[in-house]
Amino acid sequence: MEYFIGFLILLGVLIFVHECGHFFVAKIAGVKVLKFSLGFPPAMIKRRWGETEYILSWIPLGGYVKLLGEDPESDEEIPPEELTRTFTSKPLLSRVAIIIAGPLSNYLLAAFLLCAGYLAGWPVLASEVGKVIEGTPAAESGLQTGDQITAIDGDHVWRWDDMRSLIEKSPGKPLTVTIERDGKIIDVQVTPSLSDQKDLFGEPIGRIGVSPSGRSVKLGVAASIYEGIRFTGYLTRLVGVTLLKLVKGEISAKALSGPITIVQASGESLKAGFFSFVFLMSYISINLAIINLLPIPILDGGHLLFFLIEAVIRRPVTGKLREVAVHAGLLFIVLLMALVFYNDISRIVTKGWSLQP
Repeated sequence: MEYFIGFLILLGVLIFVHECGHFFVAKIAGVKVLKFSLGFPPAMIKRRWGETEYILSWIPLGGYVKLLGEDPESDEEIPPEELTRTFTSKPLLSRVAIIIAGPLSNYLLAAFLLCAGYLAGWPVLASEVGKVIEGTPAAESGLQTGDQITAIDGDHVWRWDDMRSLIEKSPGKPLTVTIERDGKIIDVQVTPSLSDQKDLFGEPIGRIGVSPSGRSVKLGVAASIYEGIRFTGYLTRLVGVTLLKLVKGEISAKALSGPITIVQASGESLKAGFFSFVFLMSYISINLAIINLLPIPILDGGHLLFFLIEAVIRRPVTGKLREVAVHAGLLFIVLLMALVFYNDISRIVTKGWSLQP
């Protein structure tokens, strides 16, 4: 039940926010919204309020907002008095704003959730040394339990994650580590050794042989907002680099996950508590925003690509070219969904239901 509830809450919120972005900007631009649907058919509940039909459907893997006259080649009959309220009648910039509002809403949601998480007390691990492992670069340099690492090669640090990131990027490179010990500032030289482990992208990383003390810092309002925005940027780079490495073939397509993994992750994070669930929702919301902006027909990015071409050639993209592009985009999405379902099922068969390594 926790997996089911977690999945519905997570995906329901993300889809609702995404479609609300399209919906409200369309309303502001004066476009008539015919349908607002959470989920895909068959419909579970239908209600009409005003000029829009609101639908809750059985398949919770997406949603859509249907706008009047959104397809330039549709045979849809439009009353003369509503011709000025069609999507295609609006200026190019208005149409771009309506399309981009969905992904942007997901991105802003992620930033808001992360800021709210820090405001609610999401702890930030301090760069204070806990255990020093014998025979490691840290032990050889004289680092001790309780040392507060304040800078690495002159770069100020106070978060454990920042310190770890700088060290991981520097295997075999001598580093000047500035520490605070008993009220004194001390510089020590440490050369991270090459670890047997690799980072998320298969790159080699450096290690010095220390673990955190566990001391955390609770942030104020301004610092929480800053941390939320900073972490949003970090997750954005993480998703972007992952996509780039997938395209370049540096990460196997077997690493892609789909709805089944989201069900598992939703349930596990919901059981783990508020902060874990907020983090997962933020991360998937950023994924959803970025993936929707890819220039693939039927995604928001595909519409933006058509608009870009329209801006260049001074007329909408119609006819056979648009039809072929849309069919190709649909085929790509279907094949991608088949791949991620296969990856999910294959992982469960070989490793079991748990997401733990």
